[in-house]
Amino acid sequence: MELTILICFALYTALLFGVMWLTGRRGAKGNEAFFRAGRRSPWPVVAYGMIGASLSGVTFMSVPGGVYNGGWTYMPLVFGYVLGYAVIALVLLPLYYRLNLTSIYTYLMQRFGPFSEKTGALFFILSRLLGSALRMYLVVFVLYEFVFRAWGIPFWVPAVVFIAIILLYTFRGGIKTVVWTDMLQTTFLLLAAAATVVAILSALDMNLADLMRVSDEKGYTRMWETDPSAPKYYWKQIVSGMFITITMTGLDQDMMQKNLTCKSLRDAQKNVMTSSMLFIVVNILFLCLGSALLVYADHTGFPLPLGDGGAVVPDKIFPSIAFSLSGFTAVCFVLGMVAAGYSSADGTLTALTTTFCYDFLGFGRKETEEQRVESGKQQAESEKQQVESGNQRVESKKQVRNNSQFSISNSQFSTLNSQLKIRRLVHVAFALLYLLVIIAFRPFHRQSLIDTLFDVAGFTYGPLLGLYAFGLFTRRRARDRWVPFIAILSPVLCYLLKLNSYQWFGYHFGFELLLLNGLITFALLWLSSLSINKSTPQVDKP
Repeated sequence: MELTILICFALYTALLFGVMWLTGRRGAKGNEAFFRAGRRSPWPVVAYGMIGASLSGVTFMSVPGGVYNGGWTYMPLVFGYVLGYAVIALVLLPLYYRLNLTSIYTYLMQRFGPFSEKTGALFFILSRLLGSALRMYLVVFVLYEFVFRAWGIPFWVPAVVFIAIILLYTFRGGIKTVVWTDMLQTTFLLLAAAATVVAILSALDMNLADLMRVSDEKGYTRMWETDPSAPKYYWKQIVSGMFITITMTGLDQDMMQKNLTCKSLRDAQKNVMTSSMLFIVVNILFLCLGSALLVYADHTGFPLPLGDGGAVVPDKIFPSIAFSLSGFTAVCFVLGMVAAGYSSADGTLTALTTTFCYDFLGFGRKETEEQRVESGKQQAESEKQQVESGNQRVESKKQVRNNSQFSISNSQFSTLNSQLKIRRLVHVAFALLYLLVIIAFRPFHRQSLIDTLFDVAGFTYGPLLGLYAFGLFTRRRARDRWVPFIAILSPVLCYLLKLNSYQWFGYHFGFELLLLNGLITFALLWLSSLSINKSTPQVDKP
């Protein structure tokens, strides 16, 4: 079985490299392809591919496993996602397209200043590096537990292999390659889930209606948590889902960079709204899968996997049953996990590289400044030659113009070549950092990983939410140099509240901690801000 899985893994990887080769043959190349894909991506391809990028290994593993403890209480969060996508389509995308942004954090530079831009970019890097590495960790963890451990291979070996493959196929094409490979990965991820449900129905001799009836009787499809003090109270889930989407998609360079490769704002908006509808259907599929896994365990007496403390480990339920059910479901599971792992990491590496290059190294600004200096030098030389050679003025102008064009062209070539080398070094550096985070998280994997992921997001994306809300919905200018301190203070206060909220208020914070974090950031920015003069140019309204 292990050899079959390894062969399937190799074939799928070869298929990805084939897509990379095809996408690299036409259209934009170099940094233009890496950062923007020439802004020629078809919106249906982006919309479909975003499903895989949004779901990743967390949905593939933790959403079905989460049915064990929470039933379908994840669905109100998904309904909130749809509201969040509407805000992205109507508020954020028009802003990004109007300003012609490559890195969305350049907006913070224009609105507040360089400290705000770098703060926003740094919090994205921290948020996405941790969040995406946790997603990728789950893929490596499962394959290690069910394949590589039996061969005596250390955990870090499959982690290195995965990151090396992702680095290789994104190294040249960047976001242009990611847009098309995400479409392939979404397909395999969904087929794996659907095939497992069908296999379980066949093994139990049930149809889908029978499965849902039994699941409902056992409480596996309970959707609405009505206790307001519970972490998954449905109204908290809906509101939290909306703001999770606004921050983890709309204020996330990884997800927005794919949207910004569409040909126009209208195409990008169609892409986002289509993705939101598909997301509902896909999450229902994964919750059905979770119900099917538990019904199968009940009917067959299959022992659910236990952790060190004797408690059931939700993240292991799907792989345990998939590997025991049949060779077919085991292969489907591995292909789905591999697809989920690739889709969660390839876009992240590209986005991290883009953010660092644009917001910290000044890509998109340095080239313009160098060309302006070069143009000024050529203009001065032209005037000097005109004065010294009045009788040959026409010829002199022609010669100077040709020299100027050659010099500027040479300057552009030198700048672009330098930026290409820098971008490649940054890309490799983030791949190594990504690998270190995956390996370092190994001793801390205890609870359902989707809860860990959203806990991290609540602390790291909150300042981004507060910054953008302050920029978009007020006419005040933040004290730029204070922004880094505010962005650190807000998560610290939220962490203290999370630790003590039940003792102080009898209330457990759930995913809504993200909203609270954003509100605290907003309030601190307001208190420290200065009124904007009427003469100050505004760039903050879409």
